[in-house]
Amino acid sequence: MEISAVMVKGLRDQSGAGIMLCRNALLEAKGDTEKALQILKQQGLLQAQKKAERATTQGVIGTYVHTGGCIGAMVELNCETDFVAHTDEFKELAHHLAMQIAAQDPKFISREEIPEGADIEPEVACLLLQPYIKDPDETVQDIIAETIAKVDENIKVARFARFKIGG
Repeated sequence: MEISAVMVKGLRDQSGAGIMLCRNALLEAKGDTEKALQILKQQGLLQAQKKAERATTQGVIGTYVHTGGCIGAMVELNCETDFVAHTDEFKELAHHLAMQIAAQDPKFISREEIPEGADIEPEVACLLLQPYIKDPDETVQDIIAETIAKVDENIKVARFARFKIGG
């Protein structure tokens, strides 16, 4: 099947993935854009797993204060290089994670932090396992993995805090 530049550009605009990754995904999916998006998503998760051990010593503090100023959140989001830390995409991810924290009030970053024997639902208490507020079909971990695939660096949530007036 012939994969046109217009098809590759359309997939690239939707996914943010590189040109060759988009072309190869379209070839594998026989031109079906939806299947190609799923292939890219799976590849992104695989890339995220491969990068998971790489050190994350740079990053930003993302913040969000809800309208009215009664609830706010801060998150330390780390990556490998200062270059990626200063990209709009990385800063936007940090802001969206802070918004997630303000809205959903997680208690832990991941399942590994839950004390043994605690009677807690991990999907509610762990930030990375929560449904993403902007797309409930994906988890926060999925959104981070997609960004890892786009920026080609490991990304980790180091810590977060949520503030509520009177709470």
